[in-house]
Amino acid sequence: MAIKQLTVFVENKKGSMVSITDILSKNNVNIRALSIAETQDFGILRLIVNDNETALKALQENDYLVKSVDVLGVKIGDAPGKLTTALDVLDKANINVEYLYAFMLRTEKHAYVVLRVENNEVAGAALEKAGYHLITEADVCKL
Repeated sequence: MAIKQLTVFVENKKGSMVSITDILSKNNVNIRALSIAETQDFGILRLIVNDNETALKALQENDYLVKSVDVLGVKIGDAPGKLTTALDVLDKANINVEYLYAFMLRTEKHAYVVLRVENNEVAGAALEKAGYHLITEADVCKL
């Protein structure tokens, strides 16, 4: 059960991030989670938003190199060791995690972790079998 993530290639210069967030804002797109990795010349911005299709179209129309990819979202307890336990499930299922990032909810004592893995179905099944709740697109829209 995958959720959509936008991956945007961003020039590493003053004003780049404000331009992207302005485009999203003007299109009534709300950012639910983000991660950015940078080099000297560019960055890779990863976004979970409430309206993936609108965001993708708006960014493409403004000449951003952007793609939509499937990732997993998993709800884990907000306590020491909970992330380790979830990652151990994937490790025991021989699943490599390419990257991850997390975000907290204001009303729950849980974190939502976004995972990029080679096979979302296999990883999702392993996590669900271990008792984890996978996040759906509907869950993201409710945040």
